[in-house]
Amino acid sequence: MRESWRWFGPNDPVTLSDIRQTGATDIVSALHTIPTGEVWPLEAIREHQGLIETTEPGLSPLKWSVVESIPVHEDIKLARPGHQVYVDNWIASMENLAQCGIKTICYNFMPVIDWTRTDLKYKLPSGAYALRFDQEKFAAFDLFILQREGAEKDYSAAEIEAAKRNFEAMSEAERTQLTNNIIAGLPGKMTDSYGLDDFRKMLANYKDVSSATLRKNLFAFLSQVLPRAEKLGVKLAIHPDDPPRDMLGLPRIICTAADLEILFDALPSPSNGITLCVGTYSSRPDNDLPAMAKQFGPRIHFSHLRGVSRDPNEQRSFYEASHLDSDIDMIQVVKELLGEESRRKSDPTGAAQEIFIRPDHGHQMMDDINKTVNPGYSGIGRLKGLAEVRGVIRALSAQK
Repeated sequence: MRESWRWFGPNDPVTLSDIRQTGATDIVSALHTIPTGEVWPLEAIREHQGLIETTEPGLSPLKWSVVESIPVHEDIKLARPGHQVYVDNWIASMENLAQCGIKTICYNFMPVIDWTRTDLKYKLPSGAYALRFDQEKFAAFDLFILQREGAEKDYSAAEIEAAKRNFEAMSEAERTQLTNNIIAGLPGKMTDSYGLDDFRKMLANYKDVSSATLRKNLFAFLSQVLPRAEKLGVKLAIHPDDPPRDMLGLPRIICTAADLEILFDALPSPSNGITLCVGTYSSRPDNDLPAMAKQFGPRIHFSHLRGVSRDPNEQRSFYEASHLDSDIDMIQVVKELLGEESRRKSDPTGAAQEIFIRPDHGHQMMDDINKTVNPGYSGIGRLKGLAEVRGVIRALSAQK
């Protein structure tokens, strides 16, 4: 497997020098300063690539191998009039990346918000901090802070009452923090500023959009992108919806194995693949990650390796656990990925390809606790996760 590490660019608190010391060889990055929908210029890609790949003599080289992500414009997801320009721009960005030798692209088709957590600094018994999703807090936000129109239809009477108690127990500062935590998952939040009114307007765009309509729009997008990706040798790796279920009145369409089967039955192109985000998929108890790793092995171009621990009394609530200590059998997942790599090496069609993996969200711990970090992307916690996963890979590989 190819050990990779996500780098958010020159302003990332975890520097390329830090990453080199982890032993990772490949970089996962993106041009975060380019507004969604605009073409990534060849010059800008080469400049970013130069930052990553220019290495002082005597130091281990790094390679920008995976893009995470080229954002998909909301007009594409909504199939609005005039959205073709954004499809063309997405394809142009992909072509420019391929010209620079970067041919694995992670992307998602989540409406409005890329990920949702209620706590960005949830204290663990160890004293370290993790990301957490608390269903009751989320309901309190949806019903009583956001006051989304029609939200009460998504909750039972008991859930509404519990959310009300939770809301009333919060201080004004806690309500503000909860709002900021949830809005942090908006695409572009690293560079743009959003408020509740903006959020409500963005959600309202999807008021009459069903899962079937959103899926149809994804397929229409991919039907144009995939033929060009095949010619370029580019592998597209769709990321699951996070959390993988409908929420905030938004449809979600990449949540389960059944969703992936629908995707690949409709668009069987070899360039059409997935990012196996173990933590995201496993926040649903009905997703069997080792089985999914085996079933979709040929489609896995990239994998985020982390786990979650779900609340036994409320399975929709979870926190992000240590990479090997969660509700997932991570060792079996890694074993399936190694088995897929072995199969590829013996493929007579020459489809041999290592799977890019990266330690996903790590705990904020030790010297990182008092540092300002991107949520989930502190250095030491991910280093711990990478070391643990590397040990599993070495041990399993030695058994062959």
